[in-house]
Amino acid sequence: MDKIEAQISLLSFDIDNTLIDFHTYKSNFGKIWKKYKPKDVLLTYNTGRLIDDVLYLIDKGVLPQPDYIISGVGTHIYNYNDKSLVKEFNHVLDDGWDLKSVENVIQNIDHPISDQPTKFQHAYKRSYFFHNATPELITSVEQDFADANMHINVVYSGGKFLDILPKFANKANALQWLLEKLNIKTNQVMVAGDSGNDSAMFDIKDVKGIVVANAHEELYQYTKHRQVYHTENEKGDGIIEGLVYYKVLPQEAKVDTNVDHTDDFFIKQELSHIATEDEDEKIALIREGYEKAIEALKKNITPLGFSACSIKDNVAHGTDENYYSVWARDGAITVIGALPLIHKDKEIHKCVRQTLITLFEHISRNGQIPSNVRIKDNIPDYSGVGGICSIDSGIWVVIAFYEYVNVTKDIKFLRDYISDIKETMRWLGAHDSNNDALLEIPEAGDWTDLFGRSYNILYDEILWYRSNVCFGRLLEMLGDHEQAGEYIRWSQVIKKEILQNFWPSTQQQLFQTVSFAEKQFTLGDTSYLIAQTTPFDFSWRCDTLGNILAFLHGTIDSEKAHQTFKFMLGVGVNDPFPVANVYPVVSPGDPDWRPYYTVNLLNLPNHYHNGGIWPFVGGFWVKFINKLGLKDIAIAELHKLALINKEGINEEWEFNEWAHGTTGKPMGKAYQAWSAAQYISACHDLKIINK
Repeated sequence: MDKIEAQISLLSFDIDNTLIDFHTYKSNFGKIWKKYKPKDVLLTYNTGRLIDDVLYLIDKGVLPQPDYIISGVGTHIYNYNDKSLVKEFNHVLDDGWDLKSVENVIQNIDHPISDQPTKFQHAYKRSYFFHNATPELITSVEQDFADANMHINVVYSGGKFLDILPKFANKANALQWLLEKLNIKTNQVMVAGDSGNDSAMFDIKDVKGIVVANAHEELYQYTKHRQVYHTENEKGDGIIEGLVYYKVLPQEAKVDTNVDHTDDFFIKQELSHIATEDEDEKIALIREGYEKAIEALKKNITPLGFSACSIKDNVAHGTDENYYSVWARDGAITVIGALPLIHKDKEIHKCVRQTLITLFEHISRNGQIPSNVRIKDNIPDYSGVGGICSIDSGIWVVIAFYEYVNVTKDIKFLRDYISDIKETMRWLGAHDSNNDALLEIPEAGDWTDLFGRSYNILYDEILWYRSNVCFGRLLEMLGDHEQAGEYIRWSQVIKKEILQNFWPSTQQQLFQTVSFAEKQFTLGDTSYLIAQTTPFDFSWRCDTLGNILAFLHGTIDSEKAHQTFKFMLGVGVNDPFPVANVYPVVSPGDPDWRPYYTVNLLNLPNHYHNGGIWPFVGGFWVKFINKLGLKDIAIAELHKLALINKEGINEEWEFNEWAHGTTGKPMGKAYQAWSAAQYISACHDLKIINK
């Protein structure tokens, strides 16, 4: 489903909890549609609301002006441009419809059914409340009408709404009638909804579909075998996401859904400071860095894929020889960063592809992707420090594989390795040992392999969420819509758990069960996702990379991301260079301090994973800021990132592994692949490189 067979000519969208929030009327859809509305695409609302109700929402600016309104669950069609009902359609509904007989049958049903308010009733629709009805109960209602020789249409949705309609009345029949009148083919139509009364629309042959993330289980079950796009976002933002996916709207539409914070006093101050800097000088250094980054990246090309650092330019002893490997984590992050170059540089493209192949060729029989594969003898290693396996390595490879296939559209490559990816997802899922949607990570089990954190770690959970989305999208590309839907929906469960567990607040929701950890959170509020939780305690530290990825991967919205950005900017995680990996650092005497932090003097305060500056994280940081819509600040941060990459230990432009958190002096290996690749990626994200 990577291309559209026919141009979309008509959209048929439900309103409540699809385009807008039912209670607040909030939605970005109206703003986006007015700005990016494509030519020759008709917008139709297909809703359970009555005409006057929809017209009111349009008049108030809640919804943009449509071309047609199908209202009352398919019982009226309204031509908005002519401001008139399409009366010919109602002649179709009259056949066999007797309102009095409908009411008599309902009154004799031996189940607790009550009338909905008068405003939801009209001549071709009777609506009732029928709470928690089973499929068997709905079947029995249909049988009651059949026994009375009445051929009507029963629609049940939301676990409580029962609509009795004429036999030809539902959202799909009304839509098909309209399509015939307009001479539009069904493969030129896109539908979207969130509940059971939308299901009939998805039955139309060859129709494209969008199911929003907040959709009821009933709609998911009904559509899971059909060609639908399951969104990662809810309601209006989900619709925008789906329209971008189907290429009805441009990519820019998704970015435009962010809240504009340029009037924020804190942001104004930052922009005012930046305005005094020489823009041309900054861009010149950024572009110089771009060329140097490509040179650094090419130093890491080997027959097995990207090495972690340049073998030629680094002398390694003891455990440092591990750097002479294709690392799953480093390689995947390098692959993602190098993607803008694959259509321009055959050598880099070949190495990107080979990195993935090398890792797939060494997947263990239970689905574990190796931590690294030694370049000199092609031997895999499945563990890290102390023999502990790296959980995030496999997750990063799943994400990188999706990103590569999504750019190249290489479906054959996807088919070659999808079974391996499936086994890896199964292996990763086994680390959710209590089935709460979150992975349990052992200490030293991810990229901070000499830093003490464990159990539910923000960074790993964000990647777990993203990998489920990516795997679902890969299955979509192969046409396996049922399995794709399962993974996309499970990703939403993971997202919900992340927000509930990692964004503590004193504002507890009524009737919500509260875990031990959540009770501890009521000690205060935070403006970022905290670093770690366990059944017994939690860490209030700010994991910079985890929070950056949370926004880039869609786990948090722009409002939360803005709060996080203000916090991180305020405490100076980007000072002197972007960006320190954790705030605040762990000092001796702190309960989180570990004696092994002194090993090789690596994790002393402001060193390595204990508040060290990581240029590859800096690349993600620049993209994070740009996604917030603050391009001028992002450019300033990219300039600072260029400065630290230029600094070097032995010579300029070494793209070192990390730097000291307060002095900014570069440390670690030179010509680190992921430092160079993420700098390249950031330059392209800001569209500074035009070639």
